Amino acid sequence: MPFDASPTPLIDGFGRPVTYLRLSVTDRCDLRCRYCMPERMKFLPKKHILSLEEMARIAGLFIHHGVCKIRLTGGEPLVREGVISLIEALGQHVDSGALDELCLTTNGTLLARHAEGLIAAGVRRVNVSLDTLDAARYRHVTRLGDLDRVLEGLEAAQATGLKIKLNAVASRGAFEEELDDLIRFAHRRGMDLTLIEEMPLGDTGRDRDANFLPLWQLRRELEKRWTLDPVPLSTGGPARFVQIRETGGRLGFITPMSCNFCALCNRVRLSATGKLYPCMGHEGASDLRAALAGGDAEVMRAIRHTIARKPERHDMVGNSGQSQGLARHMSELGG
Repeated sequence: MPFDASPTPLIDGFGRPVTYLRLSVTDRCDLRCRYCMPERMKFLPKKHILSLEEMARIAGLFIHHGVCKIRLTGGEPLVREGVISLIEALGQHVDSGALDELCLTTNGTLLARHAEGLIAAGVRRVNVSLDTLDAARYRHVTRLGDLDRVLEGLEAAQATGLKIKLNAVASRGAFEEELDDLIRFAHRRGMDLTLIEEMPLGDTGRDRDANFLPLWQLRRELEKRWTLDPVPLSTGGPARFVQIRETGGRLGFITPMSCNFCALCNRVRLSATGKLYPCMGHEGASDLRAALAGGDAEVMRAIRHTIARKPERHDMVGNSGQSQGLARHMSELGG
């Protein structure tokens, strides 16, 4: 009998089912966002990166064993040459009904070029990182970015029918002053907006403690200007949503530092090099690339071993602006 003739669900040691895979297709990016990486970031040699065929093979095993949602991340996934072919391969699982959702997180710089290809391949929703609507500040935050390209990408994506959620990393200072405009921009265009606390991943040359803004504090300020009604919406991720009565749109809060969200964690992360991380906030990982040579049964043994060691919660600490982080940069796993 084949080893997977009766596939069993992926369950961690705390009884949590793993149904969500975040797949990083590259560590490379065409931006250098200050909260993500240093200006002179050293990317991995391409020989260390999984082929697109290897990624599709590993993803297929996860799907066969109960994973029903896959998000492609980076780095910036759309800079990976040929990435649409991977999306097409995974999109076949959407067509068959084995995969409920195939989505993508992007900085939006290449979205105008790829929007039609994404929706044709099976993607229906994209998350776009956008921290400001001020062109000069966007250039400052990203070091290389052109805001107009992102805005063009958003327009092109919506024209194809792609649903869009904007993600913004919260920080002290100008971001707080611009947030109301970002809310209005998103909601007038039918986009959700999710705010994310900055996570202490990798040395970026940035004073994280000085910039860190806990979302409980930001929410308290928002409530002075907006009416926030909690909604029971869940996208299978860590965001908790409210509806802003004045706009009718949804606003999400992801709070990895001030309010740990690990109790219901259902995801694992595969790096572009084939390392499977059971938790974003831990350094521990298994090498699935090495396991590929032993066949699918060997890969599944490595996957189950890794999931069995999934920790109860992450190691990152955020307390009164003081953070304890990891050496690994966010671009290695896509956040």
